[in-house]
Amino acid sequence: MSAATKTENVITLKGSVAVVSEFFYCAINSILYQRGIYQPETFKRESKYGLTILTTTDEGLLKYLHQIMSQMETWLVEGDVQRLVVVVTGVDSGETLERWQFNVSVDDKAGADDKKGGDENNGPVSNESSSGSSASASASGTTQKKMGKSVKEIHNEIQAIIRQITASVTFLPLLNEPCSFDLLVYTNQTAVVPQKWEDSDPRYIMNSQEVKLRSFTTSVHKVESMVTYKEADEWEL
Repeated sequence: MSAATKTENVITLKGSVAVVSEFFYCAINSILYQRGIYQPETFKRESKYGLTILTTTDEGLLKYLHQIMSQMETWLVEGDVQRLVVVVTGVDSGETLERWQFNVSVDDKAGADDKKGGDENNGPVSNESSSGSSASASASGTTQKKMGKSVKEIHNEIQAIIRQITASVTFLPLLNEPCSFDLLVYTNQTAVVPQKWEDSDPRYIMNSQEVKLRSFTTSVHKVESMVTYKEADEWEL
């Protein structure tokens, strides 16, 4: 094996966190675009994972998402993130219509031994904001481990998930009212949560349907995806 190939298969904890954070950012943007939460003209095209990804140009949303991703990165380094949930809520009805859930697990050998096995908080944490919610923070680390998975392989797995989000319009019920979204983060009990963030209702959906999406691994983190939705005949006006 050439030296170049060996280098390509080395990933650090910090590098894995960057991959997971970028995926979350792209996935959230794709959900907001595909489900019509924001107007299509407020998105721009970007090339990522061999796909054209639509990302927001809305200044308020950009500021919010960048704040969330910054917090998520430091929290992921500490191994405290267990789940990110994108909640879609009807503005008029106040009902939770969709929950896009991304479960995060960490290879104990890959970096977060001090945090492994931590229990969840009693519920998700959220940040009071006009467009969503999140939580967390801790000191960052730079643990490095050699892994046997290339970035190209990881990107191929992420590409498959983004394609499924794009295709979700073929099986999810139409959203027949204006909708907003919230971001919920489930954490270990050891996670440090800023005062401005608070415990949140998990926003479960009664009589729901669930569709499992694909997963991806970086050899440090594993992310499993699914969407739960309220059946149309239960809430359609």
